[in-house]
Amino acid sequence: MWNLLKKKKKEMIVSPIQGKLINLSMVKDEAFASKAMGDGFAVEPSENKIVAPISGTICAVFPTKHAFGIANDHAELIVHIGIDTVNLKGVGFHSFVEQGEKVKQGQVIAEIDLDAITQQGYDITTMVVFTDNNVPKLLKLNEFVCGGEEVAELE
Repeated sequence: MWNLLKKKKKEMIVSPIQGKLINLSMVKDEAFASKAMGDGFAVEPSENKIVAPISGTICAVFPTKHAFGIANDHAELIVHIGIDTVNLKGVGFHSFVEQGEKVKQGQVIAEIDLDAITQQGYDITTMVVFTDNNVPKLLKLNEFVCGGEEVAELE
């Protein structure tokens, strides 16, 4: 009975990379902007390190290293680095994790070569998409954030 009176703990989400946090609807890719894959947020990056937005298990590492799936008891999400960057076939991306590995929130999971990717004409906007129907409450919309900084919460 006392569990009914306990306040549910909120899951805090950190930015996967340093840059300007924007609404997912502002992303220049209709699949993300329309939230067809799920709700979330995006960051226009200004550095090369990608960190885990939540603690959990790496449930997917795309062969091209441009996207990662992470899940825990409260959330399931994808960190997708750039738009159409799958076409780079992994060039400019370095992963530090493997599928099945446990990660801590804020842990570096990948590194990207921002200059090389953008020089080839790719938009490097990085999306965090919740694939489990979670809708994050954004705390730092349109603000410059650091990788690992709390930027959203889940009820």
